[in-house]
Amino acid sequence: MNAPTTPAHTPALASRLPNVGTTIFTVMSALATETGAVNLGQGFPDFNCDPALVDAVSTAMQAGLNQYPPMPGVPALREAISKKIEALYGRHYAAGSEITVTAGATQAIITCILSTVHPGDEVIVLEPCYDSYVPNIELAGGVVVRVPLTPGTFRPDFDKIAAAITPKTRAIIVNTPHNPSATVWKREDMLQLQDLLAPTNVLLISDEVYEHMVFDGQPHESAARYPGLAARAFIVSSFGKTYHVTGWKVGFVAAPAALSAEFRKVHQFNVFTVNTPVQHALAAYMANPQPYLDLPAFYQHKRDLFRAGLAKTRFKLLPSEGSYFQCVDISELAVPERSLPEADFCQWLTREIGVAAIPLSAFYGNGFDQHVVRFCFAKKDETLVSALERLARL
Repeated sequence: MNAPTTPAHTPALASRLPNVGTTIFTVMSALATETGAVNLGQGFPDFNCDPALVDAVSTAMQAGLNQYPPMPGVPALREAISKKIEALYGRHYAAGSEITVTAGATQAIITCILSTVHPGDEVIVLEPCYDSYVPNIELAGGVVVRVPLTPGTFRPDFDKIAAAITPKTRAIIVNTPHNPSATVWKREDMLQLQDLLAPTNVLLISDEVYEHMVFDGQPHESAARYPGLAARAFIVSSFGKTYHVTGWKVGFVAAPAALSAEFRKVHQFNVFTVNTPVQHALAAYMANPQPYLDLPAFYQHKRDLFRAGLAKTRFKLLPSEGSYFQCVDISELAVPERSLPEADFCQWLTREIGVAAIPLSAFYGNGFDQHVVRFCFAKKDETLVSALERLARL
């Protein structure tokens, strides 16, 4: 006889992230594919990396470097990172105890938060902000404290930041060059932040993934340059952004030894370690600093090409000081387009004009709409020209 069958049952879950759905980047990329639009929404290049970097990965694989590397990363890569930071920003991080290779910057950021934030701790985020920050804090049981950057200019408002700091504040997350606004923090901003945090025990998570994309001769003001910030900071960067290999998902965190020790406790259990041959390839490739030293000029050319085309439309261009993004104000477009909410405008732009963009309201917890949308210009020149030809209709 057949045994009686028990009905299959999938237990219901109480969501850890009940307010999170499909990201705007996934939605707009899918719509761009569906409609054949030029995708200037999601931030990734449509061109290849240096073939020499691919060759270096192949060489490492052929050499048998395919097993687990040390948990904090291949020593040669950590040494290369240490030398780069010291050469550019003047601070020495010990490769053995203060630099950890991560599975991209997103993993680095959540690990920073999980290793430091306890239930009830407050973490300040400056809006608009990258979409992983808030869910990361919530997963740690922390309390998100949202402080707006100044609308229109996206500069930090230190009076508001100071007012947000309480005895429960565990950390503040700062991002420069800034996604989505493409603004860059200045020396005076970093000094003011250093003075503000000096009497506190607040940690700094400094998201610097676009560190090599700063334009018009400006320096990147890394937290590593400022002793009072570096002593309390986790500095996050991304090889994917720097070397046009976002799909490789390799980044790093530099932090004082005591902070790195706590970071690694979590890192070893949420990812353990990172792709071995890619790490060896990156270490070899970093022997020549020219690729990242040339990156500002490389992306400034694309920014200038794109801005020149946009200047012929009715978009109002906002400054693009760094990153590979360009924001525009849509309030001077023709009716009815200018009266659409940002998210609806981006849907209309994708379907009717054939160019995908991202609404800035997606980067605010309350969906704050200021009639601004973001384009990504990390694309081939011909892709940008094609997009501009379509946008010329506006």
